Amino acid sequence: MAKSALLKSSIAKKVAMALSGLFLILFLAQHFFINSTSVFSPDTFNSISHFMGNNPLVQFVIQPILIVGVVFHFVMGIVLEIKNNSARPISYAKNNGAANSTWASRNMIITGLVVLAFIVLHFYDFWVPEMVYKYVEVNPLDENRYFAELTHKFVSPVRTAIYCVSFVLLSLHLWHGFNSSFQSVGFNNKYSKSLHTLGYAFAIVVPFGFIFIALFHYFNH
Repeated sequence: MAKSALLKSSIAKKVAMALSGLFLILFLAQHFFINSTSVFSPDTFNSISHFMGNNPLVQFVIQPILIVGVVFHFVMGIVLEIKNNSARPISYAKNNGAANSTWASRNMIITGLVVLAFIVLHFYDFWVPEMVYKYVEVNPLDENRYFAELTHKFVSPVRTAIYCVSFVLLSLHLWHGFNSSFQSVGFNNKYSKSLHTLGYAFAIVVPFGFIFIALFHYFNH
């Protein structure tokens, strides 16, 4: 009975982590769409950013949920990694993990922690200044300030390089995590193969799209 309850608890944790991961994937797609407009139309980027930054639903409902989702996803990932390691008390003399799994699947905790560190940096770069601008200094609303604030972050080659490396690791994290999330919630039917292809495409297009945006602004500032 205890073993069955433990198994159910572990499955519940994996499902919860998968659902939080899928939620963050939706946020990432939306964030990528907004940032991509900065390459083609600064005015469009300013308009969308102003709307998102001053919409009460986004600021006081979706944003707190996002922050909780980020923390939950990565804390749960660490918890599950610790539980998985403790469930394998025997240390094998030789572990040829590469023969049965990808590097990304074996190092999700590493790529996840690096991605988490990047998210913290991202909040420090954009969210904290936004909160200070609106609620601490109480500056007048400027609908055209967002593009300049974005491009300013990519003046430094060091910051731009950190940004690009972080998204390479995010790509690796998504490569395994996207499809793993759907498996964890039991999505296994005739559409699974197409969904796997979509997941791999997303893991490449979106992170490297962010890298393109960063390099575009770096070379055009």
